[in-house]
Amino acid sequence: MQIQDQIISTVPVFEVSDTLEEVIPFFEETTFSHVAVTENGEFLGVLSENDLPCFEDDKLIETFRYDLEHFFVTKETLWMDVMEMFSRNEANVLPVLDENRVVLGYYDLEDVVGKFIDTPFFKEPGGVLVISVGSKDYSFSEMAQIVESNNSRLLGAFISDSHNDIIYVTLKVGSPNLNEVAQTFRRYNYNIEFGNSDDQYVEDLKQRSDYLEKYLNV
Repeated sequence: MQIQDQIISTVPVFEVSDTLEEVIPFFEETTFSHVAVTENGEFLGVLSENDLPCFEDDKLIETFRYDLEHFFVTKETLWMDVMEMFSRNEANVLPVLDENRVVLGYYDLEDVVGKFIDTPFFKEPGGVLVISVGSKDYSFSEMAQIVESNNSRLLGAFISDSHNDIIYVTLKVGSPNLNEVAQTFRRYNYNIEFGNSDDQYVEDLKQRSDYLEKYLNV
């Protein structure tokens, strides 16, 4: 997925020699989390909205030189890495640099997410499974093979969580009936964390639970 057409130039860039007189209203009037700062036209870092309580009109941005954060992306950065950069830095805007560290513009989180939502992962009909497996047993090729062995298409997959040596993977499968796919994953020792309501295994467990509850209430 190409996102270079999402670079915007409407967000300002400030020089380190500027005063905070313009930076303060920028943060007060927008919802952006950061803004780029340059020195002699070359990227120096980003100023965070979280520092707003420390700002005083008559001070120079230079005052915060050593508090600047130093994250950015380039036009060549892949969209998944762009999304990771947003998340890692808790930012909703990212400066985009060229090979000379000149700021070309910014990526807005909302625009990039909108581009992502417009992909087949979201638009194609199908069902979603969230599976989990030990990190040592994780194999994307095996997951794809399991889906395709059930005459279904794998429209997309990504690691949605990871902790305690367990990998959680979200799969978009090009079939509205995930029962056979889910059963095959279980035979390969994957856990189903989330699946469509037509997963018969989950339905059977629910019925047995309801029966046990009625039995205990007799």
